[in-house]
Amino acid sequence: MARYGLLVDMNRCNGCYGCFLACRDEFCGNDYPPYSAAQPYSGHFWMRIVERERGAFPKVKMAYIRIPCMQCDDPVCVKQSPDGAVYKRPDGIVIIDPVKAKGHKEIVASCPYRVIYWNEELQLPQKCTFCAHLLDQGWKEPRCVEFCPTNALIFGDLDDPKSEISQRLATEKAEPLRSEFGMKEKVLYVNMPKRFVSGSVVFGDIDKCAGDVTVNLIGDEEKRTTRTNNYGDFEFEGLTENKDYTVQIKHKDYTPKELKANTRIDVHLGDIVLSKFS
Repeated sequence: MARYGLLVDMNRCNGCYGCFLACRDEFCGNDYPPYSAAQPYSGHFWMRIVERERGAFPKVKMAYIRIPCMQCDDPVCVKQSPDGAVYKRPDGIVIIDPVKAKGHKEIVASCPYRVIYWNEELQLPQKCTFCAHLLDQGWKEPRCVEFCPTNALIFGDLDDPKSEISQRLATEKAEPLRSEFGMKEKVLYVNMPKRFVSGSVVFGDIDKCAGDVTVNLIGDEEKRTTRTNNYGDFEFEGLTENKDYTVQIKHKDYTPKELKANTRIDVHLGDIVLSKFS
């Protein structure tokens, strides 16, 4: 028996909202007994997307965090639901029974991720099902995964070492969205947005972008090196929050510069002008 999971690669998501729309297309107005009742046309976000703005002008980045049901191995909603109204299948998918759960609005509040929604018309709590009705028909992945144009969603059997998701998890650092909840979530994330330090280097004597300049980032127990691109820009991504760093700018024909940065927030150092050796 498979044990299904979902890996979200944050670097690949461009915010097209295709996964959200695919979910709506599959479930709005469509009943799939005994898996789910129809999703209403407004108010529900079974594949919720949170837009997180990072940095500040002139260096602003946007991250799109996808938040479906986490399909937890230790789900609070199952523990707190009455008479099996919410249950976990042998393949790990958590299902809200559309008959047994009717009228039990308290189930909505049981999820710390707040991904269970109340259908006022049907008097029913509802959420993402990993498209269990399709998987049981032989589909290899849910609609949201099938639709994703950038392959930011990787779905598969966590217990199959040959599956793409297992191979990715074996080589990359994945994490739950909120590790403090401790519910053994099977939706995991790689390349989650952390802090960044960036800047733009300029050759002052010719007032041009300084390409191919060495930039070092030095912390207490960390050192990274990069080179500026053709526009003189550099960036260090995935940094620890609230840490002090030193940024060193070096070029063989120009006087080195050293700047300080603290990652309490994302840091853009602006234009860094290098002076030619005299």
